[in-house]
Amino acid sequence: MRFPDSWQGQAFNQVPDSDNRIHSDELAREYGFTGALVPGVTVSMYLIHPAVNAWGLHWLERGAVHASIKSPLYDEHEFRVDVDPDTVADRYQAQLFSDERLCASAEVWLPAALEVEPECQGQALISDDYVMPDATPDVMATLRKQGCPAKAFLWSADHEMATYLRQQSKMAALLRTLDAEPRKENDSGFANMAFLLGCANRHFAAVARMSPWIHLEVRAQNFQAVPLNTSLISEMTITDLFQKKGHEFADCVFNIFLADSGRCVCSIQQRAIYRMRGS
Repeated sequence: MRFPDSWQGQAFNQVPDSDNRIHSDELAREYGFTGALVPGVTVSMYLIHPAVNAWGLHWLERGAVHASIKSPLYDEHEFRVDVDPDTVADRYQAQLFSDERLCASAEVWLPAALEVEPECQGQALISDDYVMPDATPDVMATLRKQGCPAKAFLWSADHEMATYLRQQSKMAALLRTLDAEPRKENDSGFANMAFLLGCANRHFAAVARMSPWIHLEVRAQNFQAVPLNTSLISEMTITDLFQKKGHEFADCVFNIFLADSGRCVCSIQQRAIYRMRGS
């Protein structure tokens, strides 16, 4: 296997019109940021990019990551990812810098043995007439106690998270969707982690009304690669709720399954601010 390489690129905010208005210039500035924030799941993908380039399907099928967001990464700003030169063959530490700031860090690795694959619990899907309550501490506590509905997703070339860079040609080859059809099977079109982590993020924001919310930290374990046009089901559990410096935080676990077989493709532990101070 290849050694993971450092790299650099231009940050890309795929969702400027997201319901999470922290990705819009206007609201981001209201909260003291200088512009629209690139999604935290995309920042995490920038730290994972060296693993997919170096380890390919091995990482997509069984790789793991622990990524933390330290400070904002702004749309269209240049960034660089520094991979620790002391990295061992199957594990690396990486840091992402932009505007002379540390924006994020991660540990990315190939486990020697996979964890026990989570089992689908058969949670009912969010109904078409589901009315989201406001994400207050009381509402989140109720969802933690009573459980959350599941949410369906489709991995496709048309999805807004199908690209994590403005030019797909600069993405890891296995993750490109625009040229997936003419290529050989298993050469491209697999779901990138910005999409999979984004499924958890979108599920989180679908159970209660919150805007803005900020993705801060993630731990994820892959169990299999996700090919194009795959239907998925995300099941969600809130594991902890707490307040810090006036912000309301939630820790959640999301297990993402193949809709047809119930096999788990990825298990995600996520920490996010669901209610910012003053909102």
